[in-house]
Amino acid sequence: LEPFHSVLRDFQGREVDVLGVSSLPVKFSSFTESLPVVVVKGPRRSLLGRNWFKPLGIRLVGVHSVAPTSVQDLIDEYAELFSDTLGTVKGPPVVLHTDGSIPPIQMNARRVPFALKDRISEELDRLVEQGILEPVQHTTWTTPIVPVIKNDGSIRICGDYKCTVNKALRKDLYQIPAVNDILATLKKGRIFAKLDLAQAYQQLEVDEASAELQTIITHKGAFKPKRLQFGIASAPGIFQRFMDSLLSNLEGVVPYFDDVLIVAESQHELLEVLRRVFDRLRDAGIRLNREKCVFVSNSVEFLGYRIDAEGIHPSEKKVEAIHKAPRPKNKQELQVFMGLLNFYHNFLANKAEAAEPLHRLLDKGALWKWTHRHEKAFQKVKALITSNAVLAQYDDQLPLILTCDASPHGVGCVLAHRLPCGREAPIAFHSRTLVAAERKYAQIDKEALAIIVGVKKFHNYVFGRHVEIRTDHKPLLGLLGNSIQTPASMSPRMTRWSILLSAYDYSIVYRPGLKLGNADALSRLPQPGNKISVPDPLEVLLLEAMPTLPISAEHLADRTGKDAVLAPVRSWLEKGWPAELRSEEFKPFHCRRDELSLHKGCVLWGCRVVIPLASRESILTMLHSGHPGIARMKGLAPCAECQETRHEPAKNVMDAWPEATEPWTRIHADFFGPIGGKIFLLVVDAFSKWLEVRIVPSTSSVAAIEVFRELFATHGLPDCLVTDNGTAFKSAEFLAFMQSNGIKHATTAPFHPSSNGLAERAVQSTKEALKRITSGSWSARLARLLLSQHSTPDPRSNLSPAELLMKRKLKTCLDRILPNNAEIAKHKVTPPPQRIQSRRPRVR
Repeated sequence: LEPFHSVLRDFQGREVDVLGVSSLPVKFSSFTESLPVVVVKGPRRSLLGRNWFKPLGIRLVGVHSVAPTSVQDLIDEYAELFSDTLGTVKGPPVVLHTDGSIPPIQMNARRVPFALKDRISEELDRLVEQGILEPVQHTTWTTPIVPVIKNDGSIRICGDYKCTVNKALRKDLYQIPAVNDILATLKKGRIFAKLDLAQAYQQLEVDEASAELQTIITHKGAFKPKRLQFGIASAPGIFQRFMDSLLSNLEGVVPYFDDVLIVAESQHELLEVLRRVFDRLRDAGIRLNREKCVFVSNSVEFLGYRIDAEGIHPSEKKVEAIHKAPRPKNKQELQVFMGLLNFYHNFLANKAEAAEPLHRLLDKGALWKWTHRHEKAFQKVKALITSNAVLAQYDDQLPLILTCDASPHGVGCVLAHRLPCGREAPIAFHSRTLVAAERKYAQIDKEALAIIVGVKKFHNYVFGRHVEIRTDHKPLLGLLGNSIQTPASMSPRMTRWSILLSAYDYSIVYRPGLKLGNADALSRLPQPGNKISVPDPLEVLLLEAMPTLPISAEHLADRTGKDAVLAPVRSWLEKGWPAELRSEEFKPFHCRRDELSLHKGCVLWGCRVVIPLASRESILTMLHSGHPGIARMKGLAPCAECQETRHEPAKNVMDAWPEATEPWTRIHADFFGPIGGKIFLLVVDAFSKWLEVRIVPSTSSVAAIEVFRELFATHGLPDCLVTDNGTAFKSAEFLAFMQSNGIKHATTAPFHPSSNGLAERAVQSTKEALKRITSGSWSARLARLLLSQHSTPDPRSNLSPAELLMKRKLKTCLDRILPNNAEIAKHKVTPPPQRIQSRRPRVR
């Protein structure tokens, strides 16, 4: 390429980046010439320059006039709209209304990453200089900030108002228009423009009281925003109401928050509409973002769709994201992909057919096994969605046709326009599966249900207009036809549907199934309904598979070598400590240097591994996986699941049972549930607090005896069992079981369940833990809970239930952290005596 010395501009006046120019031989008709080709940067359409016309014998005819004005002239005339200064809307300031019963909330500033601190300070200074923020020393409300990094590397400062002001704000009841409603009522046009408001909300000023409500707290102090802020709960409704009022009565103009779409039939009409819009924006004091505005275009991106003269298309960026989506590795990733695909479900008439194998993978109880069949379906589904797909724009002047059909498994419907040429253009597709009760309907009821589903789905389109409903079930013409009297002997369900349809202006037309087309395919290959099952991950034995592998000693050694504090400590343990340490962070290690040792790259304090900073969070999470409670683990006291399920403290304290002196001499038991449809029997040892929980089919004495027989076979017979006065524990069969095994059965005082406090407290803790452990089957949840409970030391004795009951520690994933247990400490094992004299109870 050779250098190109001229400047090229596009139709919007923006300069085009030119890479160079080259001469190439060009043949057109009978002409062959060597002509210059200019190469520009980026994906652009090829343009034929006027300098090629004469050499190739091309003549232009029929151009008689030029538009009286251009886009650039219009932009120059309204240059004030595109200035760099922040716009200020003229008129009264915004007033935020609060609920006076909620007291002000003051929160402390959050720590910010060191890498962002300077940039946040610069942004705060800039906002103060622009008059958006004002430093304050005293305020009743303070909200911490959330710094957001923009694509260009700059910082946007947002307040985390959901934890402060939003709790007290009265909700703005202005209705935000739905995206589908906007697209449905969009004027049909050929030329488009899109305007973007610069810093949209912040162009609205707020009054003094509202500014104090929005006060943010940062590392530089408190600042009072004088403009409406992002994150305020009522801000969207306030801003949308303002934009709708400002641009009302302008045909072809659709405001949606900070975007304004303009649709016109010609460039001349578009420029006239733009002028009227610019007039109102300038009078209001609004400023536009020139870089994000599109002034004259044959198509425009709006609300995730591409809109042009043909209709509505999927966005090319979203289509590309679907095409580049990697193969799902589990059910959760497949659900994410299907959700992305469902954004464009209106465009996919045959999605259910192509995606049927993928839907089967998401069935409840289905094991994850990706086969060639699933890969083929995955690629076929991705090929279905293309940026060339198009849906007709809704036109209130064109006739509507609703085609409905049903199959044994689902219903489907297609809403379409009949164009003047006679062709039918689809507006939207819909299908859904039948629930269990609907599958039992007679076929005539299923066909009628398809009509009801279609009418309800497209109510906003068909209500108040005449719609032609097509069905392939001819008996429905005599039952639901609007020109005949409702039969007196019709079923209650069909009568109810007939009354529902009477609110619409419709006519039913019979078409054979072969002529129904898309609706027939949709009903026989329906989309899944609203019922979505999220299956459990794969499990290994009783314990649910961990999302990540257990942390190993090698992993900790690697993290230790990268830790800013432990890396020097490890080096000093190898080579010797320096004579003096001035840094405060090393003094705790220096004063305990005689207690520290090094083994396989890990720093040990006695027999405990010193955890590097980067691994502490994951270690704490592993320790807290069973949610043992704040007394046993204060490090994760603010755990969200624990806070949500915590129990209110007891109102009074009952007299306690005498303290047990030996393990498994007195046990307490109780039923609880149902939780998730399951009933549980809980047994707890009064001495060791060892917990046993079993899922039982019912609260009967038979179920209780089966569990106790199993426990007695493992732990032996207790001296005393404490239960409440439930029928299972008071039955003659259960009492006989206790007597035959020589066990004293003590029951609590009637109407005072707290007298069985140990069991009640254990039930409460178990319920809370089961609510916090949300993944896995019930067996997996119980196994995880019980392993945590059995191995967690009691704060009073500093020994775990396993140590108290079985005189040994249970090995858990945390034991993998120690480099080598056998080499760190060798515990003396006392050999068992030759003969142990003990009673040998027989479980009957």
